[in-house]
Amino acid sequence: MKRFLPFFILILFLTGCSSEASEPSNGDSHKQVSLFLDWTPNTNHTGIYVAKELGFYDEVGLDVEILLPGEVSSEQLIATDRGEFGISFQPQVTQARAEELPIVSIAAIMQHDTSGYASPVEKEIESPKDFAGKVYGAYGSLLEEAMIDLVMARDAAKMEDVEIVQLGNSDFFIATQQEVDFVSIFYGWTGIEAEIRDVDLNFIPKSDFAEELDTYSPLIITSEKMIADDPDTVQAFMDATVKGYTFAIENPSEAAEILIEAEPDLNPELVMRSQEWVSPRYQDDADIWGIQDENRWQIFADFMYENGIIEQNIDTTEAFTNEFIE
Repeated sequence: MKRFLPFFILILFLTGCSSEASEPSNGDSHKQVSLFLDWTPNTNHTGIYVAKELGFYDEVGLDVEILLPGEVSSEQLIATDRGEFGISFQPQVTQARAEELPIVSIAAIMQHDTSGYASPVEKEIESPKDFAGKVYGAYGSLLEEAMIDLVMARDAAKMEDVEIVQLGNSDFFIATQQEVDFVSIFYGWTGIEAEIRDVDLNFIPKSDFAEELDTYSPLIITSEKMIADDPDTVQAFMDATVKGYTFAIENPSEAAEILIEAEPDLNPELVMRSQEWVSPRYQDDADIWGIQDENRWQIFADFMYENGIIEQNIDTTEAFTNEFIE
């Protein structure tokens, strides 16, 4: 999980860099806005690429630039007005809100968390109790430890029996060939890649053992300032984005082709197979794509607070809104 810099450091780092959504220039009738991804392009983002390529953003008068966050996270960029929209995750938004970063989730890209603990089958890890005596490859956050502790407790085991090492720059496949036994992954990408590589995995979804961990991951964020000052642009962006994800839900192969063409460095087979797996999970059992439930936000915020991940609990009604979806 990402860590956040203290807010005052961000302000110093980004001094003089605040911005509004760019107004049209040189006769261009489109408003220029930016969207910062959370990571390298993948099938979590397909609906955005579809909306851009098929002209859905053009139809609502927007010119959307898709950017990578670099050294500064999308949450920090959006909170300090360096971009209009971003991709984030419920844990990051919860932590940001606890640190008084004014970001708001405006749509859930994936209705349910598709992450879990993966290990090669020869490691013989079939449930959380099997984590005991094993080595976990961590990305370096207290939240990871709290999650492992919870799922192991629900399976009558103790986290103190797990050795935790920092994963560093090693990916899942390299790490699990060395000293690491299991790692947290998103199945829709790394799990599908394992299938392509003929690597047999045991995969344990976190939420199977703890409903508290069924987060909206990923989601789309904007800032409180953007919502207050330019709600029409937020609405226009979401109208087009809804169309993009609806198309990806209904046409996974065509949507995958759009992502491949836009990002030719991606593995085409991985994108195609991932999209087939991901598309029905965008909306899943929700009435409409993107909708978020306050109870799920509160359950997870309470979990983070009770485990000392955040120093103060948050007002979850300010952390997300369904206004631009409904």
